[in-house]
Amino acid sequence: MAVTTPLAIEVINLGFRYPGNPDAAFSNLNLKISKGERFGLFGPNGAGKTTLISLMTGLLSADEGHVKLLGREVGQNSNKVNRLFGFVPQDFSFYQELSPVENLQFFGAWSGLGRRTIRKRTEELLHILGLEEVKDKQVQKFSGGMKRRVNLAIGVIHNPAILFLDEPTVGVDVQTRHAIIDYLLELNKNGTTLVYTSHQLNEAEGLCRQVALIDNETIIARGDLNQLLKHYQEESLEHLFLRLTGKQYRNDV
Repeated sequence: MAVTTPLAIEVINLGFRYPGNPDAAFSNLNLKISKGERFGLFGPNGAGKTTLISLMTGLLSADEGHVKLLGREVGQNSNKVNRLFGFVPQDFSFYQELSPVENLQFFGAWSGLGRRTIRKRTEELLHILGLEEVKDKQVQKFSGGMKRRVNLAIGVIHNPAILFLDEPTVGVDVQTRHAIIDYLLELNKNGTTLVYTSHQLNEAEGLCRQVALIDNETIIARGDLNQLLKHYQEESLEHLFLRLTGKQYRNDV
């Protein structure tokens, strides 16, 4: 008897249109991501990646269908659902005039954590992400790589079961990139489901086990990365990406 892996994310017959735009951004989209997976979502600019992540995290509301995180409907019991996931956006999501400690205190409280838990998690994350020496300095004075680490710390302050990552290493040096990826792999090893999108396809190839390629708001390939490479007889995710989405310029308007 086959063992069914529990689902972290289930997208069911999803439909969405931006207001004032008659064209559907998504129509009847279906996607399942297993619990504990390292899942990559890739596509050209304007393909619909950010829209899909926004729908999965409740930043946008679907016109049709359902999105479920660990069996809970996104958009219902929002406080309970929001505590299930963390989101590390490409844009910095913290207060520049505050220190790492102050940011983590604020976002920890916003996530519903108690003071003792916030203090413990803050100490842990500052140590893990190499921010102890600058914990009381204003984040606006930090380098891009240090800001990325603060962004990540905020996203995981509440120990989410699912972590959404949108270009988490863009603009960082090699050392910071490796440190962030190593930390993400450790989170996944301990049970966190990762949903990751990036244009750093070499990096993605080492992080993601399952992938979906999306173009024109449609999933054009989905499955185990190694099996997809074998099926299409391609040697890398980048070559697979170019084969399925083309090499022409894209204008995201």
